[in-house]
Amino acid sequence: MIKKTKSIIGISLLCSALMASCDLERLPLDGPSSETFPSNEKEAEMGLLAAYKSLTLLDASSTPFWHVTDNVTDIGYARPGNNYTSPITSSITTDNALATKPWAAYFKTIGHVHDVLDRLPDLQASLSDSDYKKIDAELRFIRAYAYSQLIEFYGDVPLLKQSLKLTDELPSRTPKAEVEKFIIDELTAIADNLPQSQTNVKFSRASSIAAYMLKARVALYSKQYNVAAEAAKKALDLSNGVHELTAFDSSVQFAGKSHAEGEPEVANIFGHKGYESSKEWIWTVEYNMNIKGNTHNQGYYMASRLGKGVCYWGPTQNFIDSFQDSEGNFITESNVYDPSKPFENRDPRLDMYTVRPNSRFMGYQFEPNPSFSKVNNYWPVINGTATKPSTLTNADATNAYRSFSGYLWRKHTDLAEFNTTSVSGFSDLNVGIFRYAELLLVYAEAKIEGNSIDASVFDAINQIRKRAGMPNLPAGLNQAQLRRALRYERKVELANDGLRWYDLRRWGIANQVMNGHLYLNRAANAFGNDYLTRIDENANPVYAHTAAKKYFGTQEVIYSPNKDEFWPISIQEMDANDNLEQNPGY
Repeated sequence: MIKKTKSIIGISLLCSALMASCDLERLPLDGPSSETFPSNEKEAEMGLLAAYKSLTLLDASSTPFWHVTDNVTDIGYARPGNNYTSPITSSITTDNALATKPWAAYFKTIGHVHDVLDRLPDLQASLSDSDYKKIDAELRFIRAYAYSQLIEFYGDVPLLKQSLKLTDELPSRTPKAEVEKFIIDELTAIADNLPQSQTNVKFSRASSIAAYMLKARVALYSKQYNVAAEAAKKALDLSNGVHELTAFDSSVQFAGKSHAEGEPEVANIFGHKGYESSKEWIWTVEYNMNIKGNTHNQGYYMASRLGKGVCYWGPTQNFIDSFQDSEGNFITESNVYDPSKPFENRDPRLDMYTVRPNSRFMGYQFEPNPSFSKVNNYWPVINGTATKPSTLTNADATNAYRSFSGYLWRKHTDLAEFNTTSVSGFSDLNVGIFRYAELLLVYAEAKIEGNSIDASVFDAINQIRKRAGMPNLPAGLNQAQLRRALRYERKVELANDGLRWYDLRRWGIANQVMNGHLYLNRAANAFGNDYLTRIDENANPVYAHTAAKKYFGTQEVIYSPNKDEFWPISIQEMDANDNLEQNPGY
């Protein structure tokens, strides 16, 4: 029995979200217990909010997990170390925190759901029909989302539909396809019991639109393209008048320009302002300074050295080379791309979503090249105390732990947090899980892969390109050409949103993309036009390695088929539950 209680599944599902202890032998006289909770609507609502809050607890390096996983793919790179280098070199162990955290975190969330859901029928008579259905639907939505993440990271997982008791046998793993069916069936059952939107809480709680979008995403990932297209279409129809793409603000004029011109920002979408007012968000995870433990330190890990950060994550050269030119051509096919000025005449999202040399970031000139001993500090201008910038020593070129890729992420940072970004800084910047741009791309991909191509596919993709200031797709593209266009948009538009890890695997291209080398330009070296062979059918650059390594640093990457499709289950879980089988290769 003691061995079993070590298991996340075996014990966390028994503990009420609101109890101070998990003493199951007696009923506390002064509060809810596992035997009485929830006893009324207020307690049910509190338990529901605890389940939502549980989603905020999954992090790595004090960064919400969604903004970590792209940095163990081809588009992002983390500071070298066991937790982040082993996932890209096929050397993860069963005690790797990055790989095993989601299992524990999402099963804890499922436990919080069951704390309320198991006893909700006992309250049905005291609730209105609409209130009962709404609470029930929100709880089941959270559980469905948690399972959608678990099956992508681990494949087969135990499917629990209610809490386990200590006397119950611990579960074995349920086939992934069966869990997918459960998720889709659940969302079909509860979607229309949710409100169309929950704007009153800034989309931090589930809506019918979010439920149909989750159904579409799970169906797409499982290659049920007709189901995905229908669910995405339903979500799009419901979104009419509620959700839409948010235009980049006026700082887009600085894309492709030098630091002297200004600083591109996307805070009106991905910053505090965006979570206040952008209609692009469909479902967000909310952080709040006023709630204990409900903050993160993402800004510190993402910011430059001069920007009071530690530049823990950054885009790869592979990602930078993926951006099209301003005319919509890849740089290997471009008439306007100049390798001596590689950041001019490019898709504006290169500068809106990433930070590159000779740009401005966090109020400073960003220059990783050590030839820049001094750089401009624009804060005197920003603060109105001077008309010209001052200069200071360039820590972004000299610090031993400066950016390891030579680039940084701009997306999911907010200049407004600069003054609180530090090793002890705490942020309550929300994290968006579902947004309208992804919904458009889910719909387009489902239609493309289902070979049901019509004008709506072009329209969905072109809406996103138009927002970025990019030309429309050429008319008349065939399925293969549209697939390439779609994969480009997902790669660029959804970068650092935490979806690339899944895309590489579900498209069956991880074995190709993650075997070989990632290229890193830590010293911001100039580069020529002889290192790229082509951009392939999946919108990925193909390198002439001998030429490329003259310009760039390299990180060897290894992907082992029949192993690296999934992460391992932690050794603690395996020891605690004899009914679990480990994933292949671990």
